[in-house]
Amino acid sequence: KTHPFNSTILREYDIRGLIDKTLTFKDAEFIGRAFGTMVADAKGTSICVGYDGRLSSPDFERAVIDGVTASGLTAIRIGLVPTPMLYYAVHKLPTDAGIMITGSHNPPDYNGFKFMMGKEPFFGKQIQQLGTIAANGSFKTGLGLVREQKVQRLYVDRLLADYNGERQLKLAWDSGNGAAGKVMSELCSRLPGQHILLNVEIDGNFPSHLPDPTLPAALEQLRQVVLEEKCDFGIAFDGDGDRIGVVDNEGQILWGDQLLTIFASEILKQNPGAKIIADVKA
Repeated sequence: KTHPFNSTILREYDIRGLIDKTLTFKDAEFIGRAFGTMVADAKGTSICVGYDGRLSSPDFERAVIDGVTASGLTAIRIGLVPTPMLYYAVHKLPTDAGIMITGSHNPPDYNGFKFMMGKEPFFGKQIQQLGTIAANGSFKTGLGLVREQKVQRLYVDRLLADYNGERQLKLAWDSGNGAAGKVMSELCSRLPGQHILLNVEIDGNFPSHLPDPTLPAALEQLRQVVLEEKCDFGIAFDGDGDRIGVVDNEGQILWGDQLLTIFASEILKQNPGAKIIADVKA
């Protein structure tokens, strides 16, 4: 059975569309089948699947898993997680690929998919190839399995392993009702210092503000709390927790290129003369 996708959803680094307009649950099933076919062709046997806190994400997850198992592969469900936790799980678990169901920082009527093939990113021509497999109906078939795996505790342990701060900081954190909420809460409960947590409850309606910390309006609540509570700084996450916005102790927003400078100076202390690779946001 062939299943061509709306051409607008196949982007350079991910698949993304408007729910029930350019992206449907049937599309999600065939995305699972086509990606499962590519993983099987690469001699893989399992795919790790995570999803964000959007209202549509649990249904998209079920559809993707139906597609993955129809291609004969095992789907490893890690549940509602931030995107970096899915990437971590693919590195940590014995698995061959990953799919994250997420609309990222977009409004609630969007959703989409990010992928890993092996331990590598999956993008560009590979995403176009996935579309071609679906359009041609050239799927692998089989009877796959579904199993569940919890990784949050391991993930938070890994985050804490890198923390070597010596000052007792007072911080404000805003997960924007996005998928980072639970991990943010567990992390802060185990960090030293004082932590003020905002919009922790995961809610796909995003009642507090849009989950996009590159928008000054989305950082306004955090900015006010940092100033009122005299925090050292504040951190806000996007909808799937793979992007941050930072506000300093004076309420000034630190943009991507400024953050890069801070991170680079830390890395260069440990690795003098190292190359620093920036993304387009910087």
